[in-house]
This record gives sequence, C-alpha cells and structure tokens, in this order.
Amino acid sequence: MPRGASPKREHEYEHLKDKFQQEHRYPGREEEVAARIVNKQRKQAGETKNH
Repeated sequence: MPRGASPKREHEYEHLKDKFQQEHRYPGREEEVAARIVNKQRKQAGETKNH
C-alpha cells in the first residue's frame, strides 16, 4: 500500500487482494490490481496530494 493510505483503504486493499486470489482472477497480479483500484478510488475521493 502507498504511504499515507488510511486504515480503511488498507483494509479494502487486503479484501480485494484476497477476493481476487479466491476467484482466481488476475493470476500473479492480484496485489498490483488491488493497489491500482484503491489508488484510483483515493484519487477520485481527493485523498492524494495531486488529486
């Protein structure tokens, strides 16, 4: 997870990563895809420095 991510976003990242592993989606890239999704949501919510 990126620095500055809230505990809520970290929990969401772990949840997405586990979900992708269980569903066999994005094999070998679960962490990358989960991080991209969380980063996208952080940006849309204005939680990043360069939103």
